[in-house]
Formats: sequence, structure tokens, C-alpha cells
Amino acid sequence: MSAAEFTVPIGERYFEDYVPGPVFEYGPISVSEAEIVDFAKKFDPQDIHTDPAKAAIGPFGGLIASGWHTSSLMMRLYADNYLSSVASIASPGIDELRWIKPVRPGDSLWIRVTALDSRRSKSKPDLGVVRVFVEVLNQNREIVMTVKTVNLFRCRTSPPSPPLETT
Repeated sequence: MSAAEFTVPIGERYFEDYVPGPVFEYGPISVSEAEIVDFAKKFDPQDIHTDPAKAAIGPFGGLIASGWHTSSLMMRLYADNYLSSVASIASPGIDELRWIKPVRPGDSLWIRVTALDSRRSKSKPDLGVVRVFVEVLNQNREIVMTVKTVNLFRCRTSPPSPPLETT
């Protein structure tokens, strides 16, 4: 897959490097039947995720990954490739999470990441806020999940401090 590349490595990225516009793609990460079943038994124990025989006669015609499993796979690719290892602070949340197509055993997933906007924090000017749109695609380039994330990053440069007052 061809996509944009950051001009600095992940260990040197700060808020200023996350500019809206460029599209980044990372992957693949594969998912096996055993991983789907194991994850679901722990976190989403529904037959469509845990029992291949019952899933075969269910609404999806076979075993599918939990949406939360798909989200976790997305997060693995996102954290390993997009989020700065030196300046990523946290995320105050996500918006518009959508599971569009089922993820099945043997699928290979990619993510396509686009920063939508970025701004300095008003309350903490040493931090930047970046809103990102993430699409998860399977090996056929079909979109299986989308989500908008909000991330906080340390800034490489801080705004100038106000002058000291003297009396």
C-alpha cells in the first residue's frame, strides 16, 4: 500500500508533526480462528464469536470477530505505528465507532489514518489535541470498521511565556 510517511520517526514525533491532510497506512495484522474464539471467550462470549458450529447457522454464516477484538487489533497497529512513543499522553475518548463488515478467521487488517484537525490545548498550551479518522480495511481493501479518535500529544515547542511583571 502506498501512503504518506512521517518526516520523523515514531520516537521523535511531537504534536507539531501531526498535521491534517496526509493519509498513513499500516499493517497487516492477521487474525486466526483461535484468536477470535479466545478473545470472545474472555470478553464477548456470544456464539457468533465463540462457537464455529453455531456461528455457521447464525446470521453471519460463520464465525466472526467481536467488534471489540477488531478495535483492539486496530489499536495495536495505531499504537505501534502512528502514536508517538515520546509525546503521546492519552486520549480523552473516541467518536463514531462503526463496525461495518464482519472480520473473519484468516483476515488480514490494515489501518488508514488521517488527521482531521489539530490545535494547541487552551488550558495546557504545552499539549496539542489531534482528531484522527481511522479506517480498518481487510485484505480485499473493504472497510470493516471506522472510528474518530482524539489524542493528546506533548508539544516540541511551547508558546512564549508572558513577560514577568516587575513592581
